[in-house]
Amino acid sequence: MSQIIECVPNFSEGRDMAVIRQITDAIESVDGVALLDVDPGQATNRTVVTFAGEPMQVVEAAVRAAEKAAKLIDMRQHRGEHPRFGAMDVCPLVPVSGISIEETASYAQQLAKRLGEELGLTIFCYEHAATSDDRQNLANVRSGEYEGLEDKLAKPEWQPDYGPAEVNLRSGATAVGAREFLIAYNVNLNTTSTRRANAVAFDVREKGRIKRTGDPLTGEIILDD
Repeated sequence: MSQIIECVPNFSEGRDMAVIRQITDAIESVDGVALLDVDPGQATNRTVVTFAGEPMQVVEAAVRAAEKAAKLIDMRQHRGEHPRFGAMDVCPLVPVSGISIEETASYAQQLAKRLGEELGLTIFCYEHAATSDDRQNLANVRSGEYEGLEDKLAKPEWQPDYGPAEVNLRSGATAVGAREFLIAYNVNLNTTSTRRANAVAFDVREKGRIKRTGDPLTGEIILDD
């Protein structure tokens, strides 16, 4: 049985279709890789791309896509309604058939190493490919976003897993990981109130509200030891 993995990179460009097309062309230039979906977002200024194939072909396609994104996307000009810190912002690998999450994580490590050594990108590994417990959660890895990268990289505990520890103002940084399938969806609310929308988001997200005793909004915050 052949091994199949999926790659779901997110790029910090969702408005210029010419740029997006050049990135997807780079992915499709690898034989054996199937481009499954391209989902650009105007408000987020972000595109989610999905492609699949055998592990080594998928890794090669991801490298080519990252190289193209680094050349075409300038993070100094980027604005959008989504957390981000790099041109290729995140790049997770997902096991699909005939392969375990542990094996997929080893390919994510190979990808991360290539992006750091061949392209000179600053790389953090997350979820099943994480090198430490505090890097498993993507939100933690990407905290501070692009604007906070310089301060983040100055901290000993946030040295990158691969690539330079100096800020590349053009391409930023990339999070490479291995994870299971993720189901994401959008909800349209019949309100213009950002307060109400944020309240819903806090309630449904895994990293949502601070835990409190009694009232979930005004109760005393629960702390660990």
